[in-house]
Amino acid sequence: MTKIAILGIAHMHGYSYVRALKRMNDIEIVGLYDEDRSRMNKACEDMGIKPCEKPEELVARSDGVIVTSENSTHREFVEIAAGAGKHILCEKPIATTIEDAEAMIKICRENNVKLQIAFPVRYSASVRKAREIIAGGLLGEVVSLVGTNHGRMPGGWFIDPVLGGGGAVMDHTVHVVDIVRWLLDCEFTQVYTTCGTLIYDIPVEDCGLEMFRLSTGQYMTLDCSWSRPKAHPYWGDVTLHIVGTDGTLFLDVFNSKIEVYSNEKGSRWEAYGDNFDCLLIEDFVEVLRSGKDPFTRGEDGLEALKVVDAAYKSFREGQEIQIC
Repeated sequence: MTKIAILGIAHMHGYSYVRALKRMNDIEIVGLYDEDRSRMNKACEDMGIKPCEKPEELVARSDGVIVTSENSTHREFVEIAAGAGKHILCEKPIATTIEDAEAMIKICRENNVKLQIAFPVRYSASVRKAREIIAGGLLGEVVSLVGTNHGRMPGGWFIDPVLGGGGAVMDHTVHVVDIVRWLLDCEFTQVYTTCGTLIYDIPVEDCGLEMFRLSTGQYMTLDCSWSRPKAHPYWGDVTLHIVGTDGTLFLDVFNSKIEVYSNEKGSRWEAYGDNFDCLLIEDFVEVLRSGKDPFTRGEDGLEALKVVDAAYKSFREGQEIQIC
């Protein structure tokens, strides 16, 4: 029996990960800790798991830990789990500062703990196929990329500048950066960013436009925003238009859907195919059981955060920034 502890349930993905765990055999969710007791008790009641008053006690009873707390508290919980020698799956972004991210990777390395970052989009069959096509040379030499990541405005702690670490640029850039790094075996080297609060009356940006230069020579733009209205049948998208010298590729990660229209529920999308969260959780459980390295590592989270950090610096200074 593989025993897993949940630290923090602030992020909505926490609910999805618990559902994924409950579908698996020989898994025990030993409990949930959250600093917000009301949120913790409600989540435990909703999902049928046990609350715990002290994270250290919960971690001690587990084989592995999933962290789905507010972005700014990831380091605190990762340090508790790593100090106890437990492998960790941490929600993206890895942290809100480079300092915290580097400290998290360091303590995991010192304690021989594997740190996995929740980048479920990389597990998509369409993303894997795109990598195969690019590596096979069907597009020729890739020369440019155009990406989008649009979503609904999540509200709550996501729009708190301290707890979230930023707005739509923080929330959405990291996913696309991660899959592009993996697709092209590249790093992001330069960024110029403009962003603003154009749709909602909130203290963080809800729209951003980023222009990148990649280590492999390509230029890329990314439109990331919380621009999907509540009435839209699905929360958001992740798309990439990749242009090569011999062809083009358009990747729409969440396009495995059926459009349903009913008098009772109106318009909605019913997804089919792979459940990325389930694939992510299955990979984490395999890390716990076999000791293999995770598909999406702490270092991947750090590199994505470096891009976001440089993007915000570019906006503040009004100029292109070299990404360290």
